[in-house]
Amino acid sequence: MTLYVLAAIVISIALGYTTKINIGLFAIVFSYLIGCFGMGLSAYEIIELWPLKIFFVIFAVTLFYNFPLANGALEKLCSHLIYKCRHFPSSLPLAIFFVATIVAGLGAGYYTVLATMAPMILLLSKRTNLNIVVATLSVNYGALAGANFVTSQSGVIFRELMRGAGVANDNTFTYALGIFVVTFLTPVVVLGIYSFINTKNSKIAIQAIAPEPLDRKQKQSIVLVFIMVATVLIAPILNLLIPNVETIEFLNARIDIGFIAIFFAMVSLFLKLGDEKTIIALVPWNTLIMICGVGMLISLGVEVGVIYELTEWLSTNVPIWMIPILVFIISAIMSVFASTLGVVAPTLFPMVPALAIASGLNPLLLFICIVIGAQSSSISPFSSGGSLILGAAQVHIDKDQLLNTLLFKAVPLGIIVGMLAVLVIQLVF
Repeated sequence: MTLYVLAAIVISIALGYTTKINIGLFAIVFSYLIGCFGMGLSAYEIIELWPLKIFFVIFAVTLFYNFPLANGALEKLCSHLIYKCRHFPSSLPLAIFFVATIVAGLGAGYYTVLATMAPMILLLSKRTNLNIVVATLSVNYGALAGANFVTSQSGVIFRELMRGAGVANDNTFTYALGIFVVTFLTPVVVLGIYSFINTKNSKIAIQAIAPEPLDRKQKQSIVLVFIMVATVLIAPILNLLIPNVETIEFLNARIDIGFIAIFFAMVSLFLKLGDEKTIIALVPWNTLIMICGVGMLISLGVEVGVIYELTEWLSTNVPIWMIPILVFIISAIMSVFASTLGVVAPTLFPMVPALAIASGLNPLLLFICIVIGAQSSSISPFSSGGSLILGAAQVHIDKDQLLNTLLFKAVPLGIIVGMLAVLVIQLVF
C-alpha cells in the first residue's frame, strides 16, 4: 500500500502536468481506488479524509481579500508604489519586490499578484531596460514573500498544514512567521546587492506618469484589510510577548482567521465594496481542489505509514547535516513541475514533526527548507508561477525566448540563491 500511495502521488502530478487537468482530481480518484479497493475502507471514511478546515480557511480568507482585488484597490496601490521609485531607477528591482510583497501580503496571494503584475512587469522591463531575469525574479520573490505572511494565502495554508501534521497552534504561528522572515530577507539581500552594484552603470529609466488616486471604496477596502490583519495578529503576538496571561490565552485560542475573514467579508458586502457574485467567482477554486485533493491522498498515505517510512529512511540513511539540504533539493525538484501550495507542502509537511524528533533538528529549519526549496524553482515555466509569467507575455515579447530564460537562467539562479540561504540558516540553527 505504501508503494501504491507513493506511485499515486507521482502519477497524479505527471497526469496533471501532461493533461493540464487539476492534480487534485486525479488524487481524489486514486484515494477512492486505493482506499476502498486496496485498504478496505468505506467511501464515507475516504470522504472524511477531505481536509475540511483547510478548505474553509482558504475559502474564507480569499473571499474577503477578493474585495480589494475586484474593485481595483490592489492594482492601483501597486501602480502608486512603483511610481514612488521614479527618482531611484537603479532600485527598481527592489521596488518591484516590495510592491509585490505588500500587495501579496495584503491578501492578494501569490497567484493573483503574478497574474496581475506579470504583464506590467514584463512591459516595464522592456521600456526601462531592466534585465528580464531580474525583473521576473523580483516580482516572483515579492509575490512569494508577501503570500507567506501569516495572514496571507500561503501563510494561512502553511499553518493549517502544520496543524494537520500535529504541530501545536502557538508553534504554527512562530514557524509561519519564521518562513516569512527568511523568504523576505533573502531576496532583499540578493536584490539589494544587485541594485548597489548597478547603481552607477544602470540604464533603467522610469516614466514619471502619476497614476490615478484611489477612490472612496478602494480606500475603504485597504483600511479593512489592515484592520483584519491587526485583529488576527494582535492575540498571538501578545501571547508570545506576554505569556501565561489568562485573558490573552483565552482570546488567542478563539481568534480564528477563517471566521474573522467571513466577518470582514460581510462588512465589505454591507459597504457595497464589491459585487457578491464576482467576489465568489474569484475564489481560487482550482487551488482549493488541488490542495484538498492531494491532502486526501496524503492522509491516506499517513494511514498506511508512508510518512513514517520516509522519515525513518531519511533519519537512518542520511547524515544529519545533509537532511536539510536533501529536503531542499527534493522540494526544488518537485516544484519544477508542481505547485508549492497544492503538492509540495501538503506532501512534505506531514513528515517534519517525526523527522525533527528522529534527527534532533529544529522543525522550523525543516519547514523553511521545504518552502525555500519549493519556491526557489517556482518560476519554472512548467510550474504555476512560471506559467503565469509566460502566459502574461504580450505580443512584443518572444514567448520561446522567455521560456528558455525562465528555465535555464531564472530557475538555476533561484536554486543557487536558495541553497546559499539554506547553508546560512543551518549555521543559525
